[in-house]
Formats: sequence, structure tokens, C-alpha cells
Amino acid sequence: MSGIHIHKHEVKGKNLFYSILLNLLITIAQVVGGVISGSLALISDALHNFSDVLSLGFSLFANKLSRKKASINHTFGYKRAELIAAFINAITLVIVALILTYGAIERFFNPHPIQSGLVIWLALLGIAVNGFSVLLLQKDAKHNINMKSAYLHLLTDMMASIAVLIGGLLMKFYAWYWVDSVMTILIAAYLIYVGVDLIKTATKMLMLFTPDYIDIKEIVREVHKISGVNKLHHIHIWHLNDEELHLEAHLDCSRDIKMSEFNLLLEKIEIILFEQFHINHINIQPEFNKEDPKDYIVQD
Repeated sequence: MSGIHIHKHEVKGKNLFYSILLNLLITIAQVVGGVISGSLALISDALHNFSDVLSLGFSLFANKLSRKKASINHTFGYKRAELIAAFINAITLVIVALILTYGAIERFFNPHPIQSGLVIWLALLGIAVNGFSVLLLQKDAKHNINMKSAYLHLLTDMMASIAVLIGGLLMKFYAWYWVDSVMTILIAAYLIYVGVDLIKTATKMLMLFTPDYIDIKEIVREVHKISGVNKLHHIHIWHLNDEELHLEAHLDCSRDIKMSEFNLLLEKIEIILFEQFHINHINIQPEFNKEDPKDYIVQD
């Protein structure tokens, strides 16, 4: 776009790397502790943490890949790699949740004593490690769906560790060993909730759907207010990634104008689309009395 400066948030991949190391540490500790204590909730939390190690690694790879420059064979570069990473990470959240639920239901009907002291200390370690990782990614998660998927993995880990801690305390003071299964199911339910929501968001972007907050009819009304515009049609609006919102359309001009005049008209349209709708990549085909469908949306 000409004349418009777009500030991009720089996502820091090093924060992901630190989170991977921290989660690898807590995973190993929880697996050992879960086996020794006999806690399914602790082992399930460790399984979730290990899925995070894999997911964070995939997110880090996608983040690095998205920075590669465009080429003749890859004109958009690898900017959509992070969308794919977010989609896969979201699916892993749901799969892990289903595995945890199955194990928890079996354990609920066959509860047995658990070394609650070890569970409590490892849960506290999980809260500290995942809480720090969440803080590392919190800012990036607001600007990038890949980072958001990694952030949600870590946030749910922290919440799972809190649930394990509560369960550990109840088992220690009241010997309610069935609480281990209940906490596991609650963890799994939350994983499914956030995972499905993220799958929906990533799928809409991958399918090039118009963002939910964009009203195409409102865009048309605003563009039609500009002198020299007859009709904006053949409209497509989609996210290339979190930072780039694209629009392509045909513009039927009200009169036969010179190219220099169209440039001025286009600049006015770009300013409106950017300032009011945050669309930062615009491709408009000029027309005058051309015989083609004039519907807002046309199946090409």
C-alpha cells in the first residue's frame, strides 16, 4: 500500500525456546513423580506437558519458517506456516484431552491410594514453571495465532497444575483419591474447550474466510461515498496471517478516467479501508462499463 506505514509486532522466538526447555524439565519431573506416587492426574499433566514440548517446538519451527523471504516459487513466502502450526497444535490439545478422559474414567471406578505429598510439590513446580512460560509468551499471543496456540498450551498446563495441587491437598487431608480422576476430567474438558475454539479460528484463516468482525456491506457503503466510484464488486477479504489482512476487488468507475486519476482514487480507498477496517493489503482492478457480474460476491 502506498503512503501508509504499517507497524508490525515483532514476535520473539527466543521466548518459545526458553519455554520449551522449562516444559521439558517439568515433564521429566512429573513422569517420574507420577510413577512413584501413582497419581494419574500427575501423569496426565506430564503427558500434556510433553505434548506442549512438541507443540512449542513446532511453533518455534513455524515462527522461523515464516520469516523466510518470498521467492519466485513462493510469492507469499512462508507466512501461513504459523497458521498451520496453530491448527495442528489445537488438534493435539483435543486429542490429549480425549486420552486423559478415557484414563480418568477407568481410574474413577478403580481408585487407589496415592502419595499426595509428592503430587503437591510437583504441582507447585508445574505452576511456577508454566506460569513463568505464560508470562514470556503473553505479549506475543495477542498479535500472533501461532503464539496464541503455544500460549494456550502453557496456560492450560498451569491451570492443570493448579487442579492437580487442589486434588493433592484433598487426597492428603481427606483421602479422597477419586478426586484425582475428577481433576483429570476437568483438565480434559477445559483442553477441549480451548482447543476447539482455536481450531475454528485457524480453520477460518486457512479457508480464507472473511474475518467475523468485517462487514463487507459496510465496506461497500463507505467506498461508494467516494466521488468517482460507481460500484465495488467481486470482493474477497482474507487473512494471509495475523498481521496481513488482504482485500481484492473490481472497481467500476463512474467515468472513463486516466490512470493518474485512478491512482488518486485508489489512494482515497486505501486510506478508508486501512483506517476504518484495518485492511493493509489492497488489490483493486479498475473497470469502466465492463460487461461482467456486478455482485458484491462472485464465485470465480
